[in-house]
Amino acid sequence: MFVWNSETGQFLGRTGSSWAKILLFYLIFYAVLAGFFAAMLTIFYQTLDSKMPKWQMDSSLIGSNPGLGFRPMPDSVVSVESTLIYYKANDKGSVLKWASIIDEFLKDYRKKGSGSGEANGAENRVPCTPTSHNLGENQVCDVSLDDFSPCTASRQYNYEQGGPCVFLKLNKIFNWTPQPYNDTESLPDTMPEFLKQYIKSVSGKPEANMVWVSCEGENPADVENIGPVQYLPRRGFPAFYYPFTNKEGYLSPLVAVLFERPRTGVLINIECKAWAKNILYDRYERRGSVHFELMVDRS
Repeated sequence: MFVWNSETGQFLGRTGSSWAKILLFYLIFYAVLAGFFAAMLTIFYQTLDSKMPKWQMDSSLIGSNPGLGFRPMPDSVVSVESTLIYYKANDKGSVLKWASIIDEFLKDYRKKGSGSGEANGAENRVPCTPTSHNLGENQVCDVSLDDFSPCTASRQYNYEQGGPCVFLKLNKIFNWTPQPYNDTESLPDTMPEFLKQYIKSVSGKPEANMVWVSCEGENPADVENIGPVQYLPRRGFPAFYYPFTNKEGYLSPLVAVLFERPRTGVLINIECKAWAKNILYDRYERRGSVHFELMVDRS
């Protein structure tokens, strides 16, 4: 087979007109195919809303039961499945490692303006309280990191003092609104007694409209080793932060759990739970809860 046949004027077995016809055919074919794909894509995007998911709550893949997350998370490069927070309180490098992870997590919470390097919609954030949280059309409730002391960057989140802070947050679910346990009539039997007593003390008050949080040792030995626990700035996530509707500048509320004096040199298994009437709990599927291990060393 010749590349060029001088007698018939054929190139690779085809004449010039034959090549022109086949090239014209494929040009039209792929143009129509690309046009059809573009038209279908345009029609598809017409059914979507950039601010609102088409499928919500139980109709969506994530459902209507928000998960609970924690920070700082261990390095995923070491182990994707690791949930161990281990450090040496008398080792500056070890303390700074965990403090820097929390700094990175909280960087959007520190952005308050709309200029260069700031977060979009940060100017929409306004202070809210249980008794004052009427918002404008584009306003969202701010999360002030000044309220989390001693779980602050200036104190390296209390890691150097041997009483580390762990931050909790609920995963965002569009249009989900909590149904708080705001009285003592329907508290579940599995709720910790200390939390029941606290809810009793604020029952009927605006402060009771909260997604409550509790953190406890998973096993009897863990309960003995965990030590006193504080919840900052509140014992949970205030209901006035919900629902999440994808407004610019929205920040998920946080709870800083301060483990004041965990026993050193001991691995402590900890389970934190979120409590609301419409948050289902399942330890094995980690629904409505989060598990991590804490080990503070001084050697």
